[in-house]
Amino acid sequence: MMKLYNIDGCGYCAMVREVLAQMSLEYEKVDVPWPHHERKEVHEVSGQTTVPVLVDGDTVLDDEYDIIDYLKKTYPVNS
Repeated sequence: MMKLYNIDGCGYCAMVREVLAQMSLEYEKVDVPWPHHERKEVHEVSGQTTVPVLVDGDTVLDDEYDIIDYLKKTYPVNS
């Protein structure tokens, strides 16, 4: 299952959550602390402390636009 490292007050994270919801994709939301120095789990998976970060198997993405493009290419919606 995909994991989204997230902060609820983050607009970039909200963009990704909205696309995930629109596409009806299941994911685990991992809420991270506001202070960057406390985001050890995010750093371990992505090498940096900014969010959003999406982990899907071996794929790790740390930019909201890259994440959205990836989701749309990897999980196309059947029309």
